[in-house]
Amino acid sequence: MKITKLTTYRLAPRWLFLKVETDEGVSGWGEAVIEGRARTVEAAVNELADYLIGKEPSRINDIWQTLYRAGFYRGGPILMSAIAGIDQALWDIKGKVLGAPVYELLGGLVRDRMKMYSWVGGDRPADVIAGIRKLQAIGFDTFKLNGCEEVGLIDNSRTVDAAVAVVAEIRETFGSAIEFGLDFHGRVSAPMARVLIKELEPYRPLFIEEPVLAEQAEYYPRLAAMTHIPIAAGERMFSRFDFKRVFEGGGISIIQPDLSHAGGITECHKIASMAEAYDVGLAPHCPLGPLALASCLHIDFVARNAVFQEQSMGIHYNQGAELLDYVLNKEDFEFHDGYMMPPKRPGLGVEIDEALVIERSKNAPDWRNPVWRHADGSVAEW
Repeated sequence: MKITKLTTYRLAPRWLFLKVETDEGVSGWGEAVIEGRARTVEAAVNELADYLIGKEPSRINDIWQTLYRAGFYRGGPILMSAIAGIDQALWDIKGKVLGAPVYELLGGLVRDRMKMYSWVGGDRPADVIAGIRKLQAIGFDTFKLNGCEEVGLIDNSRTVDAAVAVVAEIRETFGSAIEFGLDFHGRVSAPMARVLIKELEPYRPLFIEEPVLAEQAEYYPRLAAMTHIPIAAGERMFSRFDFKRVFEGGGISIIQPDLSHAGGITECHKIASMAEAYDVGLAPHCPLGPLALASCLHIDFVARNAVFQEQSMGIHYNQGAELLDYVLNKEDFEFHDGYMMPPKRPGLGVEIDEALVIERSKNAPDWRNPVWRHADGSVAEW
């Protein structure tokens, strides 16, 4: 069997699907994208195609190493996302050829079901509470929400009070009936992270995500030393080598590699194993589409340290398409009391509605994240 063709499809709301075809009629699908940079990743995939055409798709490890090392320059969000989507598609092909879900090829199940959580949009308490109630109705009891809006390098008490008010009202409304993590989104400087974490600690959030940017990872152990709240990060780390430095520095309780950003299934399986050696939990980042989610689940079901899984059904970024719009086997993505079951079908376990993908890719929008500014006009972290 040889790889014959790679085809990319940009799709609403902000996704890039990749189809890898072979000369024996077996095809695999992956999701290779950086949110807001779909065209750039698409160009990277097309450049990498030269290393794939004519190769045996079963040699995933060799192909991965070739894509990573043969170009001399390596790493970073664009190249690793391109590799991630290709890797997912190759595992999809291998599973289909062997007639088994990917997790079976990685050693088999380590759990019977996976705890899921949902993002809740909104920065005002009423909006967040309404969003939680809606998701509770379909079985969720674990959530993630913004921990703050834009925060200056040194900000005032009004900003701190506004962030605390949202969290306080949520805990007052729901008590211990729900759990929620707070995403600082890298918006907060190290000095203000200390203040916010101290003020938010009484409300017992499940975790604080990206209290500072990944490039400020030296602050993770310092922040962890001042709080009992677990520190989570990793969506903007793209290889085991990025995570290695964080594990060595300490302070992280939960890592969040993205299966469409951090080298795909091959790389994230290794990252998960590294985390287990440091007694660190795994909660893959996944605000993307069905192929990304399926890839995450296959790692979740073989990684003992996987604690919960993000998914994007109904999140506020989804304008123009929802998670299952391009999926034919929607029943395999049903939730059961806030959990998902292992994928049943061979490969990734996603049956793509290719005709719909082709049609909608003809007029796909170019998604961009907002550009925020502080009151003085300087650019703020979003």
